[in-house]
Amino acid sequence: MLQKCEGIVIRATDYGETNKIVTLYTREMGKVGVMARGAKKPSSRLAAVTQLFTYGQFLFQSGSGLGSLQQGEMISSMRAIREDIFLTAHASYIVDLTDKITDDRKPNPFLFELMLQTLNYMNEGYDLEILTNIYEMKMLNVQGLYPILDKCAHCGSTEGDFHFSISEGGLLCHRCFEHDRYRMKITPGTVRLLRLFYLLDLNRLGDISVKPETKAELKKVISAYYDEYSGLYLKTRKFLDQMDSFRDKL
Repeated sequence: MLQKCEGIVIRATDYGETNKIVTLYTREMGKVGVMARGAKKPSSRLAAVTQLFTYGQFLFQSGSGLGSLQQGEMISSMRAIREDIFLTAHASYIVDLTDKITDDRKPNPFLFELMLQTLNYMNEGYDLEILTNIYEMKMLNVQGLYPILDKCAHCGSTEGDFHFSISEGGLLCHRCFEHDRYRMKITPGTVRLLRLFYLLDLNRLGDISVKPETKAELKKVISAYYDEYSGLYLKTRKFLDQMDSFRDKL
């Protein structure tokens, strides 16, 4: 059965001398794997459309297992992402995170649109760290994780000074600090951004200017929460951290 889908290449693995196994995240079908025969040949009509991050229309023969890619029409190559190592590091983490937490053939149009918009913004030069943080926060619910960001996780108060508690799974007000001596001290600005990133409609993203120290707090909190609750240990995350550390030294 032939299927036509709008999709993004989130993984491409060489198979044999000339073929590729390509994972697409599609609007219509969710995540699907296809064999792209001959795609490693520079002259192949499938060579360009099977590059990582490519957004396009794909036609493939669908079966019970791996599909067979017949043709593809590129909508965007995300060229800027592929030509900059820092952009590549962030985008690789985004698509890897999506790949690891989604099941095959379970459509999620919201998630497709979120990833597409995030990659488009990265390709257009928006702040990489902020886009990555927003994506991480939006992906928590997809994993069945619901951090408490609108009130104190211990007493339920919505007023006061807040820190972040990994053990309590969210914000902790100053009246409850004693319940977690290992809580993470964060500024009110970081509290607001955690809430904003969790709820934000990415289509309404404007210019967000965030101080380096606030970015550092956001990264620390989000990374610690993922480490504790997601069960994910991604090589792309480790590589991204190394690249960010390298860029900070430039």
